[in-house]
Amino acid sequence: MARYTGPVCRLCRREGMKLYLKGSRCDGPKCPIVKRAPAKNFPPGQHGQRRTRRPSEFGLQLREKQKVRRFYGVMEKQFRKSFAEAERRGGVTGDNLLQILESRLDNVVYRMGFADSRKQARQLVRHGHFMVNGRKTNIPSYQIKAADEISVRPESRRREYFDGFTEVLQSRRAPDWLSIDASQLAGKVLNLPTRDQIEVPTFNEALIVEHYSR
Repeated sequence: MARYTGPVCRLCRREGMKLYLKGSRCDGPKCPIVKRAPAKNFPPGQHGQRRTRRPSEFGLQLREKQKVRRFYGVMEKQFRKSFAEAERRGGVTGDNLLQILESRLDNVVYRMGFADSRKQARQLVRHGHFMVNGRKTNIPSYQIKAADEISVRPESRRREYFDGFTEVLQSRRAPDWLSIDASQLAGKVLNLPTRDQIEVPTFNEALIVEHYSR
């Protein structure tokens, strides 16, 4: 399945909630979820306005899985592999899944404040602008570990995008499981995030576990 390249606001409307796919615009008045009247916030498409039916158990599980997958911007195959890894680890599978998704390099770059959205962070990583522990890494799904250091490559610091980025980083707040050195355009992973440290919309991970356990 190819990556979705259409209007991302349609994805938020389909899930009936903000997925924060367009960065700062999602917090402004131009967000379609905010701009549209509540009566018009129905799913997109010609059947979006049809009479609301009570979703089946499978439908609830599917929608919850789609919310999380689209929030982090991963493909179905990647998401399924992440779930398999979460299931393999000990502990609560749902919490493990969110920790794995949160520990992706593209998400960490976004959380550190180097990008306005995860999509932009994924592009920056793919273009080779970041190093992990001093080594160039251009794999967005690379799993970050505790004590890893992420920094902008010296060659990339001369690019227009990173010009004056020290002030940008100082104005953004990183989660408490990350530390940022704005002057060096770098950051460090203090620890892998626990469930209560992961700032996400209201997700029910238990439904995702049920979906893949069918």
